[in-house]
Amino acid sequence: MKKKSKFMRYSTQDKALLMIGYILLGLFVVAIIVPVIYIVIASFMDPVTLQNKGITFDFEKWTLTAYQRVMSNAQIWIGFKNAVIYSLVFTAVSVFITLLAAYPMSRSDFKGRKFFNAIFVITMFFGGGLIPTYLLISNLGLLDSMWAIILPGAFSVWNMIIARTYYQGIPGDLQEAAMVDGANEVVYFFKILLPVCTPVIAVLALWQFVGMWNSYFDAMIYLNDSAKQPLQLVLRSILIQNQPESGMISDMQSTAARAQLAELLKYATIIISSLPLLVMYPFFQKYFDSGIMAGSIKG
Repeated sequence: MKKKSKFMRYSTQDKALLMIGYILLGLFVVAIIVPVIYIVIASFMDPVTLQNKGITFDFEKWTLTAYQRVMSNAQIWIGFKNAVIYSLVFTAVSVFITLLAAYPMSRSDFKGRKFFNAIFVITMFFGGGLIPTYLLISNLGLLDSMWAIILPGAFSVWNMIIARTYYQGIPGDLQEAAMVDGANEVVYFFKILLPVCTPVIAVLALWQFVGMWNSYFDAMIYLNDSAKQPLQLVLRSILIQNQPESGMISDMQSTAARAQLAELLKYATIIISSLPLLVMYPFFQKYFDSGIMAGSIKG
């Protein structure tokens, strides 16, 4: 006798809920994929054809002009290099601080744990504001430096809670065995605990890298030197202010032609800026499910 599939064994109500969920998930996927496909195709199209006729699959109307101009622009590469450096340094500093802060918060024998947890949670709802933060950065002499955009947001309370919860899910017998073998707190933390926490470390690193990579506001406020600005500020001038960097369209004589190429450059810069994230995610995907679910098991 042929066994029924798992779906067929569900009740009518469960089947209906599953079908609704699948439909909503499908619509959500389509809402994401369609704009991405549009941007990818538009980045290769001739600007005149794109502006007059829209998307076409006539490859004779496709061109690499936008990518050639973007790749040949020095400011794009400077911004790209800065964005990579800032994101890597920010990720390393943020994850390290978060893991250190989460460890004592996960220990039941840590005196004052409830008090510090309450202080941390309060900072999630109340901040000092832009002007006090700017004055603090200025008084510390960090203006127009890399640390002005790295240090203020290096510690995330939400990430600390995720890491703390993950620590609490590790059996206490592991530490007891380490102590019996003569390991102190430092040895246990760095050589035993952290290797076990690879999934949550990978998730926190992914979150922080993506957050810094997509960030532009702090750099816009604290950085004045164009040589120190990340890629996001360059993209902002192209995408929002419609002002491509000098040299990208300077050889275009017609105002209409300049406007058409500026529109095309938007799509090319979006693709180029998204590539590092698209390349990086598959390497973290295997850790993502186990790491992201840590906070839903314990409070």
